[in-house]
Parts: sequence; structure tokens; C-alpha cells
Amino acid sequence: MQREASLFKALSDTTRLRLASLLLFNGETCVCMLSQALNEPNFKISRHLGVMRAAGLVQARREGTWMHYKLVEPRCSFEQYFQEFLRKGLMDHPALKEDFDNLSKASCAEPKA
Repeated sequence: MQREASLFKALSDTTRLRLASLLLFNGETCVCMLSQALNEPNFKISRHLGVMRAAGLVQARREGTWMHYKLVEPRCSFEQYFQEFLRKGLMDHPALKEDFDNLSKASCAEPKA
């Protein structure tokens, strides 16, 4: 039950729940794009993703100066059902619709030298 409790604890924050939903629907996404989608600073998004990573919900991949995150593949039926619940239960949520609209307009800029 510890893994299940950890999942609920990590997603008890609105920002992390929104991030999980974006990653569920969008797949692997750069922190800078997630930041733009949620209209939050990169450091805040990175901190929340760190909590999610510690809980085993996401995995990270570095590409140059960018960090990309994606949800881990479900490791048990509980995680599979939970992701399906998020997919079906939050698909039409107004806040997520705005997040997805923002994400569709987001882009990663080259760092200034």
C-alpha cells in the first residue's frame, strides 16, 4: 500500500496533478514547455517534477540544456487503472483545456550565450 499512498500524496497538489495530466496526454515534454503551459516559472515546475520523480511517477531525460519528463509506464494494475481514471476523468476539465491550449503555443528557446 505504500506505493499507492505515495502516488496519491504526490498528486495531492494541484500543480502536480496538472503536470501528470499534461504528461499523460502529451507524452514526453520539456520543462520549459510545461512551465509555459501552466504559466509558472521553470524552477517551480522543476521542483514539482522532482517530487513526482521521487515518488516514482515520472522519469527524466536530459537533452543538452533541457530536461524532458514523461510518466513512467504503469508497473501494476493500480497504476494502470489510475492513469485511465485521469485520462477519462480529467480530459474535459476546463483548467486542463487551458493548459493544453497553452502547451500547443509553447516552445523552447535556445539559451543565450
